[in-house]
Amino acid sequence: MGVIKSAVGDAVLTSMWVFSLPLLRVFTGTIAAYLGVGSIPLAGLLITINLITLMVLCFSFVGTLFGGASFNPSSTVSFYAAGLRPDFTLLSMAVRFPAQAVGGVAGAKALLQVMPDKYKYVLGGPSLKVDLHTGAIAEGVLTFVLSLALLVIMLKGPKNPLVKVWLVGAVTVGLVINGAKYTGPSMNPANAFGWAYVNNWHTSWELYYVYWIGPLMASVFAGWVFRLLFPKPLIKDKKA
Repeated sequence: MGVIKSAVGDAVLTSMWVFSLPLLRVFTGTIAAYLGVGSIPLAGLLITINLITLMVLCFSFVGTLFGGASFNPSSTVSFYAAGLRPDFTLLSMAVRFPAQAVGGVAGAKALLQVMPDKYKYVLGGPSLKVDLHTGAIAEGVLTFVLSLALLVIMLKGPKNPLVKVWLVGAVTVGLVINGAKYTGPSMNPANAFGWAYVNNWHTSWELYYVYWIGPLMASVFAGWVFRLLFPKPLIKDKKA
């Protein structure tokens, strides 16, 4: 029953995340124009990072209400591989990942219905802009960096939670900018599946090879590297 509850929470949270993510571009442009800094690229980046920080804080709170729900299979795998979530099992992930994918579809479909036509240019989701193997490598490398950064920042970084989330947001924005010419990027298999479904390429090998296999393998490697860099201290038995 606990796995089912987690899967439902994952589906709801992922749908909310996929629905909200494209709105960042709209809100960034609107805020930049209001402040009169639309022509300053750095200002736009800072606005986006701050918006992501606010989003992640809100979603973390909602995820806690759902008992630890997640909206990204990659982060789930990286924490599992790092040995930090003993409550995660291969069986639970086999149930939760499809639920996250369904949530991604629901979020994408909902946003398509309510987004005004003048803003629909921001919709569409990640798309492959290079050959298949290059795309899989690029998405894997980007996800590896994001997963490792998330582990290091959240567990070994600053004590202030707001600063932690802001740093994760800054890393994410930097990776999106650098990965845009390769795969979009997504760095979130559930997000990629949601947009692939509404664009009718969810049955393609491209989706699973580039946006699922590559990122999930990279997340495992990120968890292993974190364990190598920050091994758990050995607990010595106390002598009687």
